[in-house]
Amino acid sequence: MMVGGVDALLERVRDGVRRLDPHETWAAVRGGALLIDTRTDRQRAVQGDLPGAIVIDRTVLEWRLDPRSASRIPEATYDRDIVVVCRQGYSSSLAAASLRAIGLHRATDMTGGVEAWLAAGLPTDGGPADVRE
Repeated sequence: MMVGGVDALLERVRDGVRRLDPHETWAAVRGGALLIDTRTDRQRAVQGDLPGAIVIDRTVLEWRLDPRSASRIPEATYDRDIVVVCRQGYSSSLAAASLRAIGLHRATDMTGGVEAWLAAGLPTDGGPADVRE
């Protein structure tokens, strides 16, 4: 059994993964990547929504994005780039690792989360958000 806490887990799941910075994420979205926002309603109310993002609660993420799942969203395919975002870029790394574990090998996340997006001066969207339950 491996022990080491959440920091060690983050290091393991990020090892060898190309994470995107906010500008790379924005370019990926404009190029057709799925941008998946796992922030809470409250976090999105404070920080704003991201243009083109699909909001999926972390508790159902794998079921909505697994192309084999009866509960998948129509955009869920194996050949699509997926970028997961959260508030600070930590839980998104774990979420992207979970997606890779179910066969979505093109899943990654954004470094620094939405806080880094805002600091980079990238746009937010006035809504309504594309929330998928």
